[in-house]
Amino acid sequence: MAKTRSVYACNECGAQQPRMLGRCPECGAWGSLGEEALAPSVLPAEAVAGTGNKPVALGEVEIRDLPRLASGIGELDRVLGGGAVPGSVTLLGGEPGVGKSTLGLQVAGRVQAGGRKVLYVSGEESPAQIRLRADRLDEVPGEIRLLAETRVEALLRHWEELAPDLVLIDSIQTMHCDRVESAPGSVAQVRESAALLAAAARRTGAALLVIGHVTKDGALAGPRLLEHLVDVVLGFEGDRDRAFRLLRASKNRFGSTQEVGVFRMDTAGLAEVENPSEHFLAERSEGAPGSCIVPLLEGTRPLLVEVQALVAQAAYGMPRRTCMGIEDGRVALLLAVLDRRSDVDVASRDVYVNVAGGVRVGEPSADLALCLALASSRLDLAIPPDVAVCGEVGLGGEVRGVARLDLRVREAARLGFRRVLTPPAAGDEPESLNCERVPISNVADAAQWLLAEHARTET
Repeated sequence: MAKTRSVYACNECGAQQPRMLGRCPECGAWGSLGEEALAPSVLPAEAVAGTGNKPVALGEVEIRDLPRLASGIGELDRVLGGGAVPGSVTLLGGEPGVGKSTLGLQVAGRVQAGGRKVLYVSGEESPAQIRLRADRLDEVPGEIRLLAETRVEALLRHWEELAPDLVLIDSIQTMHCDRVESAPGSVAQVRESAALLAAAARRTGAALLVIGHVTKDGALAGPRLLEHLVDVVLGFEGDRDRAFRLLRASKNRFGSTQEVGVFRMDTAGLAEVENPSEHFLAERSEGAPGSCIVPLLEGTRPLLVEVQALVAQAAYGMPRRTCMGIEDGRVALLLAVLDRRSDVDVASRDVYVNVAGGVRVGEPSADLALCLALASSRLDLAIPPDVAVCGEVGLGGEVRGVARLDLRVREAARLGFRRVLTPPAAGDEPESLNCERVPISNVADAAQWLLAEHARTET
């Protein structure tokens, strides 16, 4: 009998230690180490002998065009690259209450309605609870096979008998297998359960969608190996207090990771938003200082969002900086550039920045729009409602070019904007309808343009 030994694995990063520690030396998390019993691995005879495969030339490898399994939800298929590939494993993560289980049930309903077999495995809810959620959603067929099971070995038996085209696991943290003696949700259980499920998906050719929890920092819970094991990693973002949800892919072996899907949560579940720019600008208050429209680019889709800034008198000695939807460090950098490279004084003021609609801005193309919104609030001058702003700002105050400017300007023109402030070296004039491109060289020119525009409207 082989003797078992114990190791202490971190629940945050998966690192293993030979003894119990209060703090993980790899990730620095406190109280995250748990004891796991591991048996020594013994290679079977067939593994030692090999599988009989021989090396082949890369040019001789046959390419098979596998038909994708369409989910029936256009925004999800956009992010996946046209649908799920048979035999692939997709990991869907997100904060509690964001709508992961709702999206999974809607995908199961659309695939089942398309004539495919679906197996929905729930380790957190009973079949009665899933039925209650399905009753409030639109068009969820009653033929979906539900299985309330947390043991992977029992799940695989039903998988083999049913032979489904799509299998959904909600969630991977509740699954456990007999070969590991630790509790469900531990690093070893998540690792082994995911490996068994992924092997079953590739063996049977069924598309596997796994729902996973996230940590308090927003990262996927479990070992880092979990993200390497799957083919696609999707992140469901959104504020529970807002209706909009964004679906992004941080890893995709079968498509681009630049696409984004936009959903709206309502009483009937998640609804697709085919034209998100109009929804983001629906409640825009025109004529208010500190409001500026910027055309962003999410993959191949342009989005127009509203950047809001409020510059107020500092009530205490230390000015406050509050940012929502944009990185704090980026805002601090742009405040320093605006204060040093222009005549707008913002260093000694309280500054509040917000991106309306719950959108998070990550690309630098919103730099010029944020600088102009800060100048508008500080000078108490409203930006004209028919103006959109796009450009990256350097430390010298210069405005630099951005990618796919023509696509951004065309989207702004489609929504009624007649002028777009852009970098001077933006290439050829984009083809757009009744839209003028106004070149801006630096942040000082942007502030002067705002003053001149206000003086022209007053006269």
